[in-house]
Amino acid sequence: MKTPVLYIVIPCYNEEKVLPITSKEFLQKLKDLINRGQISDKSRILFVNDGSKDSTWDIIRALSNSDEHYIGIAQSRNRGHQNAVLAGLMEAKELCDITISIDCDGQDDINAMDQMIEEYQNGCEVVYGVRSKRDTDTFFKRATAEGFYKLLNVLGVEVVFNHADYRLVSSKVLKEFANFTEVNIFLRGMFPLVGFKSTSVYYERHERVAGESHYPLSKMLALAFEGITSLSIKPIRMITFIGIFISFLSFVGVAWTVLMHYLGQSVAGWASTTSIICFIGGVQLVSLGVLGEYIGKIYMEVKRRPRYIISERTGEEVKR
Repeated sequence: MKTPVLYIVIPCYNEEKVLPITSKEFLQKLKDLINRGQISDKSRILFVNDGSKDSTWDIIRALSNSDEHYIGIAQSRNRGHQNAVLAGLMEAKELCDITISIDCDGQDDINAMDQMIEEYQNGCEVVYGVRSKRDTDTFFKRATAEGFYKLLNVLGVEVVFNHADYRLVSSKVLKEFANFTEVNIFLRGMFPLVGFKSTSVYYERHERVAGESHYPLSKMLALAFEGITSLSIKPIRMITFIGIFISFLSFVGVAWTVLMHYLGQSVAGWASTTSIICFIGGVQLVSLGVLGEYIGKIYMEVKRRPRYIISERTGEEVKR
């Protein structure tokens, strides 16, 4: 097998504090892999600036000028982490043999790249980076994260447990993945749909090197809901079964009311009537909300808006 060209795709959003630190670590790892003959010297570190409001893009341009192994692209505006990763992968798919996507905060163990490349050379087209444990997480975050993965599996979404967006993907897979043109994307649930031989590499996650996390609880919940509604229709089926169940209860209630009337035992019950009305009304509103979410996704899909727009590039290698 020829020595593969690797592009490390790194999404960046307001990372001026952490980028000067981790960029050196990424470059050292890249050069170590090159010196050991695992990857080609044509390999690059591709930063994707996701509409940062600080000096992130200036840092990326300075890095590009300092070493040919650094290159970067900038999105025209902030479009979110998943779209930033997608933009980098689609830009790199024609320029390399393999890509590894990883966040720039230094939490994912970059030494896991060695084993990822070994697995690729052994025939795997996709290698998932999976956390071996969650000791650095709070109890709440650990419980909700693991519960999220379990919920996805229950709802029929195929995901790798405890895998986020640290993964190796070959250009062969990326060219097929480009045929997935939906606007609502959840990458960790979409790559398993492409197929091809895959495996997992386990690593320990560290504390963030510097700066603050850009994924608060609200964004984590939004990503979770995005994953469920983008890749599963089971919530709609659940609404159907809930409707059937409530209809059955209502039928039993009506039959009981009629029976009590003829037996002369009917008693006016304001509280029970109000409770039933509130319960059914709540179920209806929740059901309408879920249906509305799916309709909204259909609305966004039929518009066919671009998932990312690149406004600037550094280096001749990524120019069209």
